[in-house]
Amino acid sequence: MRRLSKSKLLAYRQCPRRLWLEIHRPDLNITNAETEANFLVGHQVGDIARGLYDPNGKGVLINIESEGFDQAATHTQALLGSKQPIFEGTFVTREALVLSDVLLPVHQGWRMVEVKSSTSVKDYHRDDVAIQSLVARDAGLALKSVSLAHIDNTWIYPGSEDYQGLLVEEDLSDQAFSRNGEVRQWIAGARQTMAGGEPEVATGPQCSTPFACGFYTHCSAFEPQAEYPIAWLPSFRKTEMLRKEGILDMKDLPDAISLTEKQQLVRNMTLSGKSYFDAEGAVADLKPHPLPGYFLDFETIQFAIPIWKGTKPYQQITFQFSIHRLGVLGKLQHEAFLDLSGNDPSRAFAEKLIAACGDNEPVFVYNAAFERTRIAELAERFPALEKRLLNINERIVDLLPVARERYYHPSQKGSWSIKAVLPALVAELSYDNLEGVQNGGGAQAAYLEAIHPQTSENRKQTLERQLLEYCKLDTYAMVRLWQVFAGKTHWRL
Repeated sequence: MRRLSKSKLLAYRQCPRRLWLEIHRPDLNITNAETEANFLVGHQVGDIARGLYDPNGKGVLINIESEGFDQAATHTQALLGSKQPIFEGTFVTREALVLSDVLLPVHQGWRMVEVKSSTSVKDYHRDDVAIQSLVARDAGLALKSVSLAHIDNTWIYPGSEDYQGLLVEEDLSDQAFSRNGEVRQWIAGARQTMAGGEPEVATGPQCSTPFACGFYTHCSAFEPQAEYPIAWLPSFRKTEMLRKEGILDMKDLPDAISLTEKQQLVRNMTLSGKSYFDAEGAVADLKPHPLPGYFLDFETIQFAIPIWKGTKPYQQITFQFSIHRLGVLGKLQHEAFLDLSGNDPSRAFAEKLIAACGDNEPVFVYNAAFERTRIAELAERFPALEKRLLNINERIVDLLPVARERYYHPSQKGSWSIKAVLPALVAELSYDNLEGVQNGGGAQAAYLEAIHPQTSENRKQTLERQLLEYCKLDTYAMVRLWQVFAGKTHWRL
């Protein structure tokens, strides 16, 4: 009989079809970069946790890869009499198996701690510990309590590899111990699913919650495809309800379904194939913000486990900016900052930003909340620079509301991201022509590779060039969007 791992049971909880495919057709699974990155973060947090729960190095780490499940389970049982911390303790029953992140000896038994890289306890974590506790106790563990440790994103790293305080615990013993019946039902249901044919489950919210499913392409291929998906309607909350009724396409929307003005605009332009542009309104929006002006964009990186003193878990750290300055007669100048030294770039970034943004002119961005928040964080970290940084925030002008209110093209598919608006408004510009780095995720990956100590100098130079070209296009794209919105298309930029 094939045993079910905890991950397989959680896959069943998300969607029975996902479990069946993981067992019978794993070749259809398409793993994205975000999923792989999350696995890596999980391993990093686990390594830190072992040091926190076993500062004297007295514990034992079970090596499941070298020992195999059965031998690892035997090894774990032998260690239960030693009263020392156990990591990756393995428990096997006739039907299921689990690996426990941390086992700590307590009076007449053990305390279990499951370690997660999230910043709070999620619903699926409660399922997780319920499975862990049942299987471990069925395998003979005298389990007294079970907790979930997660990252405290308010904690500030003091430096010097001191991670005390990174993790906080929440005791979930009562919840976990009270769900034995539920877990046994999950196991029975999962076993029945595995033994049958591929379940017929329609795609829906479960395809992305709580995890993105790598089988979505396979499952969706069997379903009718809309020419103009209802999902393109912005902030539309009835998509799932209509999908269950077989309504997938905007052209099939019942008259009884009320739409907001914005949703109706998207539907009308999409079905007609025409674009909407309120040119006079766009000019009026920008008139209060005369040139010269600066066009600004940031790139950031975040670490679940901070590597620089004074930073927090998952804090967005600015490492790059691009600025185009546009003069009153259309003269364009460019300035950039990029720190690939591997040191905390924040202070140098802030100082260079202040120097590059002038004193009184408007600073144009696209989606101002991001830049404003990053600047406010820098101001908080560096009080001596606070006044000048917040002066930049006071001058920020957001181009996103102008685009959202004044322009729409069917190719945007319900999105007003700059990468959706740009090719519609300025056809000759495209991120697809960039080498290597073509989006924010690619910029983060390139940055991490560039600061890695084993990256060669030649490769680092290539990554530096790609990052600079990408960020420069972001701000040049804003200049070109401004040009159209401001009615300056006759300028040669």
